[in-house]
Amino acid sequence: MTVRLKDKVAIITGAASGIGKATAILFAQHGAKVVVADIDTQGGNQTVANIKESNNEAAFIHTDVTIKDNTEQMVEHTVRIYGKLDILLNNAGIAMRLPVADLSEADWHRCLNVNLHGVFLCSKAAIPAMKENDGGSIVNMSSIYGLVGADVRAAYVASKGAVTNLTRGMALDYAEDNIRVNCICPGFVETPLVAGVVRTPEEYQKLANKHPMRRLGQPDEIAYGALYLASDESAFVTGISLPIDGGYTAG
Repeated sequence: MTVRLKDKVAIITGAASGIGKATAILFAQHGAKVVVADIDTQGGNQTVANIKESNNEAAFIHTDVTIKDNTEQMVEHTVRIYGKLDILLNNAGIAMRLPVADLSEADWHRCLNVNLHGVFLCSKAAIPAMKENDGGSIVNMSSIYGLVGADVRAAYVASKGAVTNLTRGMALDYAEDNIRVNCICPGFVETPLVAGVVRTPEEYQKLANKHPMRRLGQPDEIAYGALYLASDESAFVTGISLPIDGGYTAG
């Protein structure tokens, strides 16, 4: 196997489960030292244990991406134990299914706080460390709903649309610092988050049929996209929004 992240140090938020966990394990398999950042201590430590089973390096730090001190400590911890920071995957996020008239202000602010403000805080903390390291790669996890609209998801589509455009702005701001910023726009993926709302085979097939490939994605399929954007193979790639969605946004 070609080791694509040899000697790289990566932070992955929301890495206790789903896409974040799959990406943390894949990055470690490709030579990265991985810092697993999550509010789920048990799940985060399990991700670290899974990585270490293959004699790869990882550490867990409890991180609430909506709290500035937490995100700064996350980066400081990473640099302290591994000496630098090369990669940040802003993966932590929540889903919310409500139209505007039914959204409380608290729900609205919670969704934007995690999905958008968290990306801002983590990136703000990481960029100075990347500058000291002569560059790096930030990968933001957006969504198909960062590219197209959807019903009964007002706060979610607002947050993910903002992440997609924030990615472009950051890419322009930091290109001369050799910090690349890209985002991934997954379709529906078989994760615990999706499993919580898709409870029957009929519901699964209805959701799968929204994708021209007639199935949901797998966490590893998104992780390989993140691996490309995090690696030096994408050295001339910045500011893109990469759909990994079984054709969902092609129509």
